[in-house]
Amino acid sequence: MDHLQTRQRWMSVLAHSRPDELLAHWQPLNLSPQFERIRAAETGLTQLQGRMGGTGKRFVMGDMTVTRAVILMEGVVYGYSYVAGRNKPHAELCAVIDALLQIQGMDELLHKRIIAPLAAIQQERRELRAREVAASRVDFFTLVRGE
Repeated sequence: MDHLQTRQRWMSVLAHSRPDELLAHWQPLNLSPQFERIRAAETGLTQLQGRMGGTGKRFVMGDMTVTRAVILMEGVVYGYSYVAGRNKPHAELCAVIDALLQIQGMDELLHKRIIAPLAAIQQERRELRAREVAASRVDFFTLVRGE
């Protein structure tokens, strides 16, 4: 996996993390990095787009509230985040962790203590949801017509 894909993965894990779970993994590290707010956490809207059948013409499904933040750490490393909802502290913490993950020496610790555990929690949730959906699935091809 190249650096871009690795960063996309950890940013996805951070963006999909629940604020309480992220804090539960962050706080035991007792880190208090210094950073400059380039774009303080702010809330806005983004349009969600879809395609009929996945290949048809695009259409706007609606709007979604997102919060974004941009920070600068050590004068050279930028951290970015976009999270669903209005939680500004969560967005800022995600940006801080994004920046720290780009710093040599910090990345291994943060992958081990934050990214991997959160990714495992998220995967477990996806599998649980898939099992719930599969349990309620109706296979219409097995139904017998009454003629």
